[in-house]
Amino acid sequence: MRFGLVVTDERHGSTAVALLMAAQMRGWECRCFLTDRGALLLTSPAFTGSLAVSATRVAVCELSIERYEDYGLRVADINPAVMIGGQYQDADLVRNSDCVLVL
Repeated sequence: MRFGLVVTDERHGSTAVALLMAAQMRGWECRCFLTDRGALLLTSPAFTGSLAVSATRVAVCELSIERYEDYGLRVADINPAVMIGGQYQDADLVRNSDCVLVL
């Protein structure tokens, strides 16, 4: 099973981590796309330091990074394992996942 998670708001960080962890415990391949305020999760040590997140292919919308620079989100500070892209990465996640959840 391939699980795709799209996060649109940083308030869903703990839910996102819990969902990714539960999916991985079931042996599912996980992908996560961060967009809009969800990109701010990249400034949260609770999110970025999670084992569930580190085992997930994560992509973030570049426009969202630019939009929230005043909140401390900077391209230079983002882990190189996180793909900085656009809505194509979101579309790719949806196309290549068996199940997609949007938070």
